Amino acid sequence: MQATPDATPPLPPSRLSPAPGVRAPGLLTALGLIVLYFLLQATVGALIAFALGLWIGLRAGLQHLAYDAKTIGHQVQVMLAQPDARAVMVMLVLCVAAGSMLWLTHRRWPRLWSLASPPGFAVARPAQPLFYLLAIVIGLAAPVLGGWLTQWLAHGHKVPQDIQQVGAEAALPLRVALMAVVVTVGPLVEELLFRGVLLSALLRRLPAGWAVAACSLLFALVHLPDLGFLWYALPGLALLAAALAWLRLRTGSIWPAVLAHGANNLVAVAAWFLAVKPAA
Repeated sequence: MQATPDATPPLPPSRLSPAPGVRAPGLLTALGLIVLYFLLQATVGALIAFALGLWIGLRAGLQHLAYDAKTIGHQVQVMLAQPDARAVMVMLVLCVAAGSMLWLTHRRWPRLWSLASPPGFAVARPAQPLFYLLAIVIGLAAPVLGGWLTQWLAHGHKVPQDIQQVGAEAALPLRVALMAVVVTVGPLVEELLFRGVLLSALLRRLPAGWAVAACSLLFALVHLPDLGFLWYALPGLALLAAALAWLRLRTGSIWPAVLAHGANNLVAVAAWFLAVKPAA
């Protein structure tokens, strides 16, 4: 008796080999790309602060030659502490770092860029476009379910988030611009690095379940600094990451995961527009 073919494509096998003639990034390379992404953010932020300090120093030097580095540094800190300046800083840092990583990854592994199956990065159309709808549902539900789980573990304690404070206090036009970056640029580069490069590298060493678990845990851990290193924020982030990994494996594309990630971020930043600022 002939078996009926299963319409659902199986998860990738536990161990995978690169496509013929293509050298795929290993685990250390994948982790190095993630580290490089965050180092780029820090570097771009430092360069912006240095440029501001140089501008302040040159401007003040024309009026007062005794303007010292300590005074300039203090003025840079005061400027960057302003909500609008911080919002612009975040957008510049994220866009430059993300653009650099997208360019580097595509230039280094062009043949893996659109390859759907691991070791490819799955920057390709999903097998079934209907998964976009499921991705939106997952993205909208994840912050609600994750928020309940986090609050239950935190016993009512608030979970601070730097980006939330920046967006809530910035002027409306900058809030809109920052929201666009957080909902599009951030999810795209993170899905490429985590569910594209890293997950594919892990699948070459581990069974699918363990690879998804390891990738999801790392995704949660790298976001802890933005959450005040509060451990009870980990489970919600890890569950979101696991759902995004499932979408990537099930569809053969990172685009549904990007859409779900963006929808999750959209719900998270909606509070920026619900807060009413006091009249001046």
